[in-house]
Amino acid sequence: MAISTQLIFPALQRLTCVARRAVLLNLALLAVLCSTQASEKIDVVALVTGSIDQTRGLSSYAEMSMLIKRPSWQRKSTLKAWTRGREDALIRFVAPTRDAGNALLKQGERMWTYTPKLNKSIRLPGGMMSQSWAGSDFSYNDMSRSDKWLRDYTLEHVGTAEDEGMAVYVIDAVPREDAAVVWGKEQLRIREDLVLLELTYFDQDMEPVRRMVSLAIGELGGRVMATRMRMQEEDRPDQYTELEYLDMDFDVDVPDRMFTLFSLQSGRSRWYGWRGATYSATRLVLG
Repeated sequence: MAISTQLIFPALQRLTCVARRAVLLNLALLAVLCSTQASEKIDVVALVTGSIDQTRGLSSYAEMSMLIKRPSWQRKSTLKAWTRGREDALIRFVAPTRDAGNALLKQGERMWTYTPKLNKSIRLPGGMMSQSWAGSDFSYNDMSRSDKWLRDYTLEHVGTAEDEGMAVYVIDAVPREDAAVVWGKEQLRIREDLVLLELTYFDQDMEPVRRMVSLAIGELGGRVMATRMRMQEEDRPDQYTELEYLDMDFDVDVPDRMFTLFSLQSGRSRWYGWRGATYSATRLVLG
């Protein structure tokens, strides 16, 4: 059944931002389900877009733990994170004490780190984006990724599996020729309810070199999503990093000031415990 966009988009414009995002997310699910029922050929762009938006919303606030496991030691940290759309993100360590205040800011394609001990913000050059973030198995690229699959990759549905009675779509993401990407390809396994089950990175010889697996799936902030994920290199089975979402709220009122250098550097101010309050502030221009 075809629905005219001349009827849809004027109606969407009359909705609030939160309601509009909910409608678009449902439309993404509907597009995937309808295309699947009609044939095995699915709308991969709708599927990947829906999966991205499922875990971000218009904005979000999250409390997380991170476990870094090595053969002779392990370290656990607690973090808070705020996002807005697919462009802005702020991640801050709150425990242990030695790491508290360390933070990562993403604004569009630009990224900065902040270390309280140095009292200095550093803008990350492109050449550092593939390096380890905070000594973990996640890279800066992993933490900054939002819609890069949509912009820098060609997406192709290459297979369908099953998980708990639901279809799981295997999507190959091959970098475009002009994309600044080090991988030969990435392969996503996305369940029909938009949960990303697995992400595998392949080198230029198309050999798998690292993998992120969703270890637990549950409901947070009213959405079904992966709540615990493990990133691991294929040739190092005795070490990995796990990220676990402890709490999450979607479509919260995040002030513009949250995604500025001022906010990045003021982790011990009133911003430190901010969750959903509204502030009136002027956005700072980042250089």
